[in-house]
Amino acid sequence: MMKVGIDAIGFYTSNYYLDMDILAKARGVDANKFRTGLGQEQMAVVPPDEDVVTMAADAGFEVLKHVDVNEIDLLLFATESAIDQSKAAGIFVHRLLNLPSRCRVVELKQACYSATAGLQMAIPLLRENPKRKILLIASDEARYGLNTTGESSQGGGAIAMVLSQNPRILSIEPESGFYTEDVMDFWRPNYREEALVDGKYSCEMYLKLVQKTWEQYTQISGRTFFDHARFCYHVPVPKLVEKAHLCLARFNGISAISRDEMQAQLGASLEYGRLVGNCYTAALYLGLLSLLENDPEDLTHRRIGFYSYGSGCIAEFFSGVVQENYKSMLDMVRHRDMLKSRIPLSLAEYEGFYNFRYPVDGGSLVISNYQTGRYRLAEVSDHKRFYENAKL
Repeated sequence: MMKVGIDAIGFYTSNYYLDMDILAKARGVDANKFRTGLGQEQMAVVPPDEDVVTMAADAGFEVLKHVDVNEIDLLLFATESAIDQSKAAGIFVHRLLNLPSRCRVVELKQACYSATAGLQMAIPLLRENPKRKILLIASDEARYGLNTTGESSQGGGAIAMVLSQNPRILSIEPESGFYTEDVMDFWRPNYREEALVDGKYSCEMYLKLVQKTWEQYTQISGRTFFDHARFCYHVPVPKLVEKAHLCLARFNGISAISRDEMQAQLGASLEYGRLVGNCYTAALYLGLLSLLENDPEDLTHRRIGFYSYGSGCIAEFFSGVVQENYKSMLDMVRHRDMLKSRIPLSLAEYEGFYNFRYPVDGGSLVISNYQTGRYRLAEVSDHKRFYENAKL
C-alpha cells in the first residue's frame, strides 16, 4: 500500500510564559501540586496581539519552507478557540501565508480531537492524488478562568503539518479504533470565553476511551502492546498521560512499568508539553514533535501508537511508522531556542494579559505591540480583525 502521512511538521508558541511556582504561590497551594501532581512546569501565556490565527500562521510559515507552497490545495484548520462563528480562521491564515487561490479551506471542531479528524480525512484524498499536499494546522489557547481548578492546565500553541504521499517523517497506518459517546465532561457555550470542565469525570472518560479504542485497534490490526516502540497521547497535563499509559499496560497484562520503561516509552513526548501547557487540538502532535526531537534513540522504522481524545467526546487510537532520515526534516534547534528565549511573566502581567478584552460593540482598538512571532493582530475595528506581518 502506498505510504501517506506527515511530510513536515513545525511548532509555534507564545513568547511569554508563567512559571507554575509563581501561580502556586499566588493561589496558596504547594508548588508540588502542579509540578509533581500534574507534571507541569510552565504554561504559555498568549499576549493581546496574538491569537489562534497568528500562532497558526507562524507554525505554517516554518513548515512551508520544506515544500512548494503552490502544491498546497487544501488547508484544514483544527481549533476549539474559534474567533468567528461563520468565517474559518484558516481563511486569515491562507492570506498571511500567501497560499494559492486554488485551495480549499475548512475549519474543524470537536474539542481536542479535530486535528486527528483532519489527519484521517486527508489520508484518502492523498491516496487519490499523488501530487497534492495538504496543510493541517492545529492552533489553540486553553482558558479556564483565573483562580479556577483548571487554571493550572492552561497554555497555548500551534502545530502545522504538511501531509503527503511518500512522507519524509511519519507514515500513518490504516488501522484505527475510534469511539464516540455524548457526555458533558468539558464544554464551552457560545456565550462564554472560558471552558467549563468536570475535571474528575473528564479524566475518567479519557481513561475509559483509551481501553475502548485500543480494543478496536488491536482487533483490527492484530498488534500487541510491544509492537509499539513509543506512545503519544493527547496531553491535558503530563501526569494524566502517565496514568493512562499505566492503565493501558495493565489492560494488556503488564502488572508494572518501571520509571525507566515509562521514560523510554513516552517520556520524550512530554518534554515540550511540560513547558507549554495544554494546547488542545495541537497537544497530541506537539507530543509527536517532542518525541522525535528529544528521544535519544534513532526511531527510524519504529512504530508509534497514538491516542487522541476530544472531550464531549470522541477518541481514536491509531499508529504510524517513523521514516528514514526523519531527523533531516526537524528543526530542533529553533524549537528549543524558542522555548528557552521566552519571557517570564509576573502574576500581575499574566493576569493583565488574561483580562484583556477586545471591543464587542464595533468600536476600534489599535493593539499595542508585544513580543510576537512573524505575525500579529494589529487592530480590531467594526467587528473585524486586522492582521499584519510583524517582520515587515
